[in-house]
Amino acid sequence: MKVTDFDYDLPQELIAQTPLDNRSSSRLLVLDKKTGEIEHKYFYDIVDYLDENDVLVLNDTKVLPSRIYGKKIDTQASIEILLLKEIEKDVWSALTRPARRVNIGTKISFGDGLLVATCIEKRPDGERIFKMDYQGIFLEILEKIGLMPLPPYIHKKLANQNRYQTVYAKDYGSAAAPTAGLHFTKELLEKIKNKGVEILYVTLNVGLGTFRPVSVDNVEEHHMHSETYQMTKETAEKLNLAKKSGKRIISVGTTSTRTLESIIKKYDKFVECCEDTNIFIYPPYEFKAIDALITNFHLPKSTLIMLVSAFATKKIILNAYKIAVKEKYRFFSFGDAMFIK
Repeated sequence: MKVTDFDYDLPQELIAQTPLDNRSSSRLLVLDKKTGEIEHKYFYDIVDYLDENDVLVLNDTKVLPSRIYGKKIDTQASIEILLLKEIEKDVWSALTRPARRVNIGTKISFGDGLLVATCIEKRPDGERIFKMDYQGIFLEILEKIGLMPLPPYIHKKLANQNRYQTVYAKDYGSAAAPTAGLHFTKELLEKIKNKGVEILYVTLNVGLGTFRPVSVDNVEEHHMHSETYQMTKETAEKLNLAKKSGKRIISVGTTSTRTLESIIKKYDKFVECCEDTNIFIYPPYEFKAIDALITNFHLPKSTLIMLVSAFATKKIILNAYKIAVKEKYRFFSFGDAMFIK
């Protein structure tokens, strides 16, 4: 299967550069994955498609303000790093720009010395490993000096940093937002809950794979980077009961989907766990965990459009995307949403 099979034409002006004032007022394309039938709604209408026989699963990870700008201590050259993952206490992997200026032993000062990063390992594709030195609490320092790691296709500055967080974000750990969840407001979640829908949370810390395009020609040759996920005992028990009761499990976003499918694939049921996954979902794939999916519109030739194509067939998804382009939906992180039922 070729990566180009998942390409589509997208006018640049449809790539959303800023979030809407009201999170839930984005548009919602409702897609029947069996028939390909499409309805055009708004995201707040999602409540009409849910009932007491549904379980909604959201990813409660929180995005680190992980894009930081500093200067090399020896030459004062400007360096940008994007923190990806804490490997061990105060040791982080990061994407670095310009990477050629950062070698083993390079020291970079951030926030006028609030944080000093020393490169201790070089990896391919601009990735470096840094040992961090600071006084105080690391996350508080990051909140002072860091910016949200917006994707490269967003060129406008974010006026409110919290708009790249979900309203239910809990613990810092991600290098990017689980963007399908950005459409929910606290009021909308309350309406959904009042309708009898059970709302559960998992955690997947979005990592390096988000920033890596598919660089091979054949889909099967692509290697997904590993990401850490977590499920509590209570959530596992409730999901197992939902499955047994024939309830519909609706995943919010591809990150929640990858978490649920990873656990089912490994254990054949939901279990309490904290592990890593590099699951790569593309057609054909038999979904065992989820029954419906809320997701955004994804980049051409990306692993994410491959995942949704596995869920609703490539033909149905690419036709829906074609219609979304024609109807001028907004695409990618700050764009509109799909409900694939």
